[in-house]
Amino acid sequence: MKEEAPGISGAAEQGAIRSGAVGRMAALGGAGARVGINYLKHYGRAMVGAKDEPSRRKLREQLDEKNAEAVYGTFSKLKGGPLKLAQMLSIDKNLLPAAYARQFAQAHSSVPPLSYPLVVQTFRREFGKAPEELFDHFEKKASHGASIGQVHRAGRKGHGFAVKVQYPGVARSLKSDLAIVKPIALRILGLREADVESYFREVEARLLEETNYRHELERSVELAAASSHLAGVRFPGYHPEFSTGRILTSDWVDGMPLDRFAEGEASQRERDRIGQALWDFYSHQVHGLMLFHADPHPGNFLVKGGELWVLDFGCTKRISGDFYRKQFRFLDPRMERDPALLQEALRGLDVILPSDGPKEISTITTLCMAWLELLARPFRTGTFDFGDPEFLQAIYDLGEENRRADHLRTMRGQRGSPDTVYVNRTFFGLYSLLGRLRARVEIQLPGWLHQENGSARNTAPRP
Repeated sequence: MKEEAPGISGAAEQGAIRSGAVGRMAALGGAGARVGINYLKHYGRAMVGAKDEPSRRKLREQLDEKNAEAVYGTFSKLKGGPLKLAQMLSIDKNLLPAAYARQFAQAHSSVPPLSYPLVVQTFRREFGKAPEELFDHFEKKASHGASIGQVHRAGRKGHGFAVKVQYPGVARSLKSDLAIVKPIALRILGLREADVESYFREVEARLLEETNYRHELERSVELAAASSHLAGVRFPGYHPEFSTGRILTSDWVDGMPLDRFAEGEASQRERDRIGQALWDFYSHQVHGLMLFHADPHPGNFLVKGGELWVLDFGCTKRISGDFYRKQFRFLDPRMERDPALLQEALRGLDVILPSDGPKEISTITTLCMAWLELLARPFRTGTFDFGDPEFLQAIYDLGEENRRADHLRTMRGQRGSPDTVYVNRTFFGLYSLLGRLRARVEIQLPGWLHQENGSARNTAPRP
């Protein structure tokens, strides 16, 4: 199977990105103001005309549609931190109202590309040369655009390259962008700033890493080498001589994007092979390396010759041995049968807080029991069919139920480790990709967790 990765179509080129702090603040502030005005109009209409639940729900959906369009329109033009945040939020469908999820999903593939003169400016700043002076040919139209940069196809001495060029001003404006975006995100998600401050700091830290292409180059080489033994998983070569802090060059790989492969006519055997490679890739990095690719959206993977190609290590996450043991202790099958053991583990991760009373503890325990039964289900069967529509639907339904639950939003306190942000993002994204593939995957518990006569023994390695 061989198909060239698609170029950007249907989107007009941008001639500039607002890079000045004042201009970006004005744009983001304008989006926030429009959201606020729409909320005021919504509450006025609801008080006057919405006398029953179906009417109120319809008005809320109309509000979400207007706000989602306004917010995404601004984020997509500014790119950088705002657009990356939209991309992150869209991976877990339960975080967002449906209208936002639909709009933000465009951040993976439908981003307006930058005009070529801006690309040349970046090259001259980084190399002192235009692209045509470094390569025999360089395609002026980007083949792919995303939140932090866009990719161009190039060639030199018969070799094909994928050249990722960072959007101007992204790194410089990231912190100020996120500070302005935060109130908008909190309002969309229905959260309080004091309860999620550490999570935003974690997101900021990872996004700052993503703007440093030298860091990405090092992680790409490191993780590709450490994962090169995995069956059915391949990685492009990287080229430091054509890379800087703002430009990253790797081999060009012809292949079919993972989402198009999943939507195509592949046989069940082909789906299972790619799904197994994807699962093994993440299992090895999370449980073996404790350093993993934390951006599992389909645009980061290609299928070629029955193998899975991993293209982008811009977002990676390293976890400590202490956090690893606390987080993956939940794979112990006894947790699903022993509320006291589960509560002990939840206290270890600060999900249950010392200030919680019996009511809060009971609510959290019941919720986590339901989530644990669902999310650990693949680890209980040996071979799991992610093509079962009831499995992912059950996850989405439970997430939607929790998102709408007022009693959960009223719980105060910062709960859980900020390290869980990217672990949860990775596994929700992985489950979603495997569901789209409809793959059947062989799954084993990590080697340190041994089942003996229906119980589990934790022998996790020390950090």
